[in-house]
Amino acid sequence: MVTVVPGRPRHPEKSERPVQPSAPRPPWIRVRAVSSVEIEKTRAIVRSEGLKTVCEEAACPNLAECWQKSHATFLIMGEVCTRACAFCNVATGLPGALDPGEPGKIARAVSALGLAH
Repeated sequence: MVTVVPGRPRHPEKSERPVQPSAPRPPWIRVRAVSSVEIEKTRAIVRSEGLKTVCEEAACPNLAECWQKSHATFLIMGEVCTRACAFCNVATGLPGALDPGEPGKIARAVSALGLAH
């Protein structure tokens, strides 16, 4: 479903088009919500640094699979994407002010997750 946040401008390529809800996903694509110690640990690390991930913002169906392995894709430079990909669920528009502490937050999260790249 397309969500329009009041007060947030739409991407220039989408601004003149009417908002059209997405078609419902077929039942076979639905993933059961899974919880584990590893997923909660990854979630806690991401939350503790106040970071956003593409995994969550795009409603990725593989989130549990990746987060169980302590893998996460960080959404850098804010939570608004400047692209307007039709298949993606990340909010699009004009980004807000940059967080000067974000590189350090990501570095701490990467270290805590034990990522090598």
